[in-house]
Amino acid sequence: MCYAYSDSWDPHLETAEVHVFTFELPGVKKGEVKVSMVDGRVLEVIAEREVEKTEENDTWHLVERVCGRFWLKIRPPEGARVEQMEAAMEDGVLAVTMTVAKVVVKEPEVKPIDISG
Repeated sequence: MCYAYSDSWDPHLETAEVHVFTFELPGVKKGEVKVSMVDGRVLEVIAEREVEKTEENDTWHLVERVCGRFWLKIRPPEGARVEQMEAAMEDGVLAVTMTVAKVVVKEPEVKPIDISG
């Protein structure tokens, strides 16, 4: 099994509107991938690829495909709207998209204080 948890590794593209996380999962079908948000704070991606079935007399001389379980957890960046998360998979690439919350900059309230004496 491959397992990773990261605050620093950040496989994503950030624009003014969205954060797009991409994961390359060659040979993994859509039904073999699970994407979830844990407690609204951690993006979790789990994928599993089964070992190819072979006949008893068949022999592989070289196998370049990895099989097993892939499990990754990443904290979304500040301002990502996790409740508006979408996921799509095409040609072995999983893309998880989260919109960016609009940040309203509020002017600080300044209250003068009289100096006595």
